[in-house]
Amino acid sequence: MSKLFFTLCLYLSSVYVAKAQQPDTLSASQNRFSILFGLNQPIVLRGFNFEVNYSTNKWIFDYSHGIGLHVDGNTLGDSYEKQQLDFRISHSAGFGIGYRLTESFNIRFEPKVHFYETYYTGDAQKSPNSLADFTTYTLGIGAYYNWLPFENRENWLKGITVVPSVRYWQKIDSTLPNNEFSYFNTRTNATERFKAPNIGIANSPVVLNISVGYSF
Repeated sequence: MSKLFFTLCLYLSSVYVAKAQQPDTLSASQNRFSILFGLNQPIVLRGFNFEVNYSTNKWIFDYSHGIGLHVDGNTLGDSYEKQQLDFRISHSAGFGIGYRLTESFNIRFEPKVHFYETYYTGDAQKSPNSLADFTTYTLGIGAYYNWLPFENRENWLKGITVVPSVRYWQKIDSTLPNNEFSYFNTRTNATERFKAPNIGIANSPVVLNISVGYSF
């Protein structure tokens, strides 16, 4: 998975180099306010996410918030699938501070917090049914490319923004003792144990997304 992350970083870097060789059509000193909505969250995780950005000449600041994200245990590995567990991330929030290498390409430092609920597969995901509620904390970096496909237009289309991103959010801690939870599983009729999962693809720290929104 780390190879995938570095491959994607290399790709975004090549896009950055190509962009750097062309003059920007927008002023690099122009401050911008953007609101964006992630596509992974409704399509893959059956939830919702929004992000608010403020860009200055060289810096970018963001706040993001995910709501009602669903993670099926069979996507996390054999242990979770065997225990027939699914997770709901009721909220996921954090901020980012980044540096703009060009008008479009930036790298950000990102601390995040994620609030999990644990359910048996097939059970209604409502708080009384939760086997364990816990919180995980991640710390990582993200690479973002802000694309304004209609930036040369002189109408409302000018602000439409598309942002592909690749992020590496390492889990640094959780509220579970020793980062794991032990319980009696009524599906397997045995005492089981699971670790707090990572937030990214296939229980890894790697997060890929494309966000769409509007810049002012």
